[in-house]
Amino acid sequence: MITSHDNRGVPAHLSFTSSQPRSGSTPSFALAVHGIGDAVSYWRAADVTLAARPGAAPAVLPIRVETRFRYNPTFDSVYAMVPSIMMLLLMFSPAMMTALGVVREKEMGSITNLYVTPVTGLEFLLGKQLPYAAIGLINFVCLLALALFMFQVPIKGSALTLAAGAALYVVATTGFGLVISTFVTSQVAAIFAAGILTMMPAVQFSGMFTPLSSLTGSARSMGLVFPSTYFQQISLGSFTKSLGFVELSNNLLALAAIIVAYLALARLFLATQEK
Repeated sequence: MITSHDNRGVPAHLSFTSSQPRSGSTPSFALAVHGIGDAVSYWRAADVTLAARPGAAPAVLPIRVETRFRYNPTFDSVYAMVPSIMMLLLMFSPAMMTALGVVREKEMGSITNLYVTPVTGLEFLLGKQLPYAAIGLINFVCLLALALFMFQVPIKGSALTLAAGAALYVVATTGFGLVISTFVTSQVAAIFAAGILTMMPAVQFSGMFTPLSSLTGSARSMGLVFPSTYFQQISLGSFTKSLGFVELSNNLLALAAIIVAYLALARLFLATQEK
């Protein structure tokens, strides 16, 4: 909000709002918005003042800028980082564990049991995925307890939506681990592939530091097809923005679609190796 004075000396108020509503929940982006807003406001005030009194440069501009954030008004980084770290850890750990599932069977030779039993490829993959998904949900409960009681970050939105999003997200991340596990041939390669292929998109292209709307080209495309982008919105929305199921339903649907896509890819790679 900008406070100035009209010709009668009566305070006049003017406000402008960023088109990016995440500003207060993303401190790095908020700093940029804050700096741009201040610069534009003071530049315009100086321009108007000089036009009214040519040749007289005022020592103090008749303007006062007040910055208010709709989300995270105290501008504490903990309210942005705790939900983001939850997204990061639930991406990294389940994918790493699941990536070892199928490739371990290959190294031990027990993958041949799949070819001589009536178990289908999808059943085999789900049997490898679900235990790690359950472990991922236990991790989510632990991270949620740390966020609420240690870091004192409350859930201002829907806790059920956050839990549903976490369940879908864990299944999606373990599905990504399955995709990696089906086309690599060693556990070392699976660990390295899972670490590199999960950390880079989760940190750079999920909106953790840079909003997805600011990305272009291949970076934006990678962000749109990776599950961390959608759980980042769910986590931040539930913790910081007081959002519920209706506002976050598109992100939940996107996670569900990614789960189906990852399972289909994993089954396709497994079928190719069977041949």
